[in-house]
Amino acid sequence: MTPDDTVEPSPTQSQLLAARWGRRRFLTVTGAAAALALGGSLAAADTSPQRARLPYPFTLGVASGDPLADGVVLWTRLAPEPLATFGGMDGRLSVPVKWELAEDEAFQRVVRRGTALARPEFSYAVHVDVRGLRPSAHYFYRFRAGEHLSPPGRTKTAPARDAATSSMRFAFVSCQHRVVGYYTAYQHLTAEDLDVVLHLGDYIYEGADQGSLGRGHFPERTLLTLDDYRARYAQYKTDPDLQAAHAAFPWIVTMDDHEVLSNWASDYSFYYPQEAKDAFVVRRANAFRAYWEHMPLRLAQLPAGPGMPLHRRFGYGDLARINVLDTRQYRSDQANGDGIKPPSDESRDPSRTMLGDDQERWLLDGLAGSGATWNVLAQQVFFSQLDLNVADDRESYEMDAWDGYEASRDRIVDFVQDRDIANPVVLTGDVHANNACEIKADFDDPDSATIGTEFVGTSISSSGDGRDTDPGRDALASQLPHIPYYNVQRGYVRCELTPQLWRTDFKVLDYVSRPGSPLRTDATFYVESGSPGLQQA
Repeated sequence: MTPDDTVEPSPTQSQLLAARWGRRRFLTVTGAAAALALGGSLAAADTSPQRARLPYPFTLGVASGDPLADGVVLWTRLAPEPLATFGGMDGRLSVPVKWELAEDEAFQRVVRRGTALARPEFSYAVHVDVRGLRPSAHYFYRFRAGEHLSPPGRTKTAPARDAATSSMRFAFVSCQHRVVGYYTAYQHLTAEDLDVVLHLGDYIYEGADQGSLGRGHFPERTLLTLDDYRARYAQYKTDPDLQAAHAAFPWIVTMDDHEVLSNWASDYSFYYPQEAKDAFVVRRANAFRAYWEHMPLRLAQLPAGPGMPLHRRFGYGDLARINVLDTRQYRSDQANGDGIKPPSDESRDPSRTMLGDDQERWLLDGLAGSGATWNVLAQQVFFSQLDLNVADDRESYEMDAWDGYEASRDRIVDFVQDRDIANPVVLTGDVHANNACEIKADFDDPDSATIGTEFVGTSISSSGDGRDTDPGRDALASQLPHIPYYNVQRGYVRCELTPQLWRTDFKVLDYVSRPGSPLRTDATFYVESGSPGLQQA
């Protein structure tokens, strides 16, 4: 294949917003929020070369993501001073960044190359959507800005749609609160042989907490402005273990709550009274913009102010369809004032939604038309019923999880059962614990059919070291038979799929309060194709 010497198109800020919203929509209240989110310290872009000699700019590493059969997104951001405004870049001038993608690590067989503009309005982030690649193929990529060469990254495309695919291996992760633990899990994950990594949310934490490990947050305040969110992402991405994991595999990402504000829901936040709703919308727009700038996402996911289309679907031949969900942006406000509460008419109200009407329809249509052996829902919050009061008959549920949106969950469960959807598997983050769950046709009837499986992954570092033994572990296992496994240590979850069998390994660390913890497999579960019940090794 002959390399392509091209300059990536670099639409202006106004063109991008006009294309996504239109002029009239941009000038509404939420349009004003978009303008504020895009504004701040911005100056007019200039496409002339950087006048001064550029210091080493690749302090945040490189990444790839959203793999297709013929393409993948390549990412970097120029940031010679990562915690400074614009990463220490000029803030007025756009900078050309050369990129190349090769079949070999020595870059002797370059198959694609080009030039992208790192623009100040995107805080010098670069997103290159490379197409025309071979399916199921490994590639190496790198960037050059001025005289500086980035570290190389390794990526992989997906199999061709409906191609007979004999196996797939991936890991899923979530919740990497920097101030309470080291990212040792990523050291071990980088040594795995994976096709892709799924990140299910809480990539950053928005608070002012500083912890006691010398890994305190920057800025020290709770995040509010676009510059605040940009600086926090930059700080997190300076971590060498996180950088190595990004460089080793393509990632598919979605956000949860802490990328914006704890337990936010649509246009609502507990921290903002109704009369201050517009202020929260502006804050959400700032958070969305910084998230897109720092993730290997396509232009299609570029936020239009306070809206960002994050739900999307990825195919791995005829073996798996991965439906990436957004359980924050379109949901109804939490029932019963949020928190852990008994179920109520409000939490069971059929008009309430976790996904919003359009996303729910998109999900169900995609499941019906899948044809894949395994149908995956990659999402954020606990899907299976989880009664947090097992001491007596008084039920208590987390209103922020699917238990607070019972009718929304029932619609998915009923659809899966009625349409006989093949092998549904839900992947979940958020709760800083490992769980293996059987999804029941009726959670209130333990003898009802098992219609799917849920694997809940623990955090990379959030909640600190955790522990191998916990009184709640035995209580859950005895009182909630559809959740036979529970663990509260840190780590990640590795999954291996074949047409006949799904294997899940829960990989855990002894500690994250200091570097160097060994890794072990705490539990292994199997699911046979056509038989959704859990089998523990």
